[in-house]
Amino acid sequence: MDKQPRPVFLLLRHVAGQMMAIDFWFSIGSTYTYLAVRQLEALADRAVEFRWRPFNVRSIMIEMDNIPFAKKPIKAAYMWRDIERRAEKLGFEISLPAPYPLTELEQANRVALVAANEGWCAPYAIESYRRWFIGGEPAGSEPNLSASIAKAGEDPARVLALANSETGIADLKAATEEAKRLGIFGSPSFIVDGELFWGHDRLEDALDWHAARTAAIAAAAS
Repeated sequence: MDKQPRPVFLLLRHVAGQMMAIDFWFSIGSTYTYLAVRQLEALADRAVEFRWRPFNVRSIMIEMDNIPFAKKPIKAAYMWRDIERRAEKLGFEISLPAPYPLTELEQANRVALVAANEGWCAPYAIESYRRWFIGGEPAGSEPNLSASIAKAGEDPARVLALANSETGIADLKAATEEAKRLGIFGSPSFIVDGELFWGHDRLEDALDWHAARTAAIAAAAS
């Protein structure tokens, strides 16, 4: 990847014989990301690799002067009803409204970044959202935080020490800067071979693009 920021989507490099991955950029704290996380959980057995890429969407949205629901009760009420309808359509359990906004959004995502680096991000994020959107426990705060780490099979004390260290704080900032360089402005987002798809309802489009690009790469290599 170039060291200088570029206002274009960076293409992934492909190695013959390797499966192309879909980068799932998400921020725990985004409400609609609950639906995407549950969708990816349902796709666990599908022959598609998703790379879970946590970042701080709040930082980007503040920078863009785009805070869509805070202090906007009419729009927030619509959001909760819309998510409820979508969850029902997709067959996902939900109990709304959930506590929002999160007070510990950054901590939730610092832990997610540790989890991503160590290979257990999916179970942590899924449990964190489940406890938040079904159990009413705010993600990033206790008891959700430690319980979600433990559900993923990790030691909360060890993980929190890493996540809240100077390195952990810097790593989340770096991940967020990378998201910005890629043109990401919201969560959830999917990047397939440099193509950006924003929103949980664009997952099928991302999968279709992935299938087409995978086929094209295989044809070119044959």
